[in-house]
Amino acid sequence: MMTDDLLRAQLPHTLRQLDLPALGQLYRGKVRDNYSRGDRIVMVTTDRISAFDHVLGTIPFKGEVLSRLTAFWFERVKDLAPVHLVEVPDPSVMVVKRAAPFPVEIIVRGYITGSLWRDYQAGKAGAYGIAWPAGLRKDQRLDQPVVTPSTKAEYGRHDEPISEGEILRQGLVAPAVWGEAKKVALLLFARGQEWARSRGLILVDTKYEMGTSEGRLLVIDEIHTPDSSRYWMAEGSEERFERGEEQRMLDKENIRQWLIQKHGFSGQGTPPPLTDEVRVSLSRTYLNLFERLTGETFRSEVGSVEERIKRNLAAAGYPVDS
Repeated sequence: MMTDDLLRAQLPHTLRQLDLPALGQLYRGKVRDNYSRGDRIVMVTTDRISAFDHVLGTIPFKGEVLSRLTAFWFERVKDLAPVHLVEVPDPSVMVVKRAAPFPVEIIVRGYITGSLWRDYQAGKAGAYGIAWPAGLRKDQRLDQPVVTPSTKAEYGRHDEPISEGEILRQGLVAPAVWGEAKKVALLLFARGQEWARSRGLILVDTKYEMGTSEGRLLVIDEIHTPDSSRYWMAEGSEERFERGEEQRMLDKENIRQWLIQKHGFSGQGTPPPLTDEVRVSLSRTYLNLFERLTGETFRSEVGSVEERIKRNLAAAGYPVDS
């Protein structure tokens, strides 16, 4: 078991970034450092935490949790759609098949909460091309899951809502491919919700990244992680909703609410620094979700994530020296 003392001991060893140019051409995203060569990408999931399109700092073992959970989920949904995973040479690294990614994210929602609720309150939810009924309440379950796509902005800029009609009008995704992607996304979400229920959780909403390779649709990036998804504790959820209380969350929304409620920050200006207490608390949240979803006790070594990755990549035959 990873105690809070072990999480604190890992604070100075978290992975902010990995610079290994021998692996290929680097693309550094908000959380991942991706090295491309040929038709393969070495996808390194760092410990960076981002919110409201700002990188805030690092969280102990976060990259490992995301990577291991993605591999866990890919194994459980590969009968629904092809995935891009090739191999896992390190707990924080996935080698994946290169795909041409969609320029939009496919977000599936089962409840009105988070950014959708904020848009609904502000009268901006119509940007998704959906006629939302009046009188919805925060955290209310929707009659059926809905797809609310968003654009994919560069770092420092905000993703924006976009409708299916606008995606097709702009030619961002071919109609037949978009139709298949929507169908796959809803199937993945249903599978995720079913598994979450069996583990005492609610998969509230999630983001999917998809692309094409050799004319075939692929599910890429990450899936059903606490970064890309919202999870609530199922026990007492209905009662909390009826009382108007906050849900018990096991995902990144915790850090968003800390930013909004404690610091009044929602993306404008400079974000506040993360305290070690907040970093350890969020790490504990991510580990709790990992253990609930997988049924495994999370174990890892305290120490340099960078050195461990280099050792494991070298052992798997990947170049790590320039």
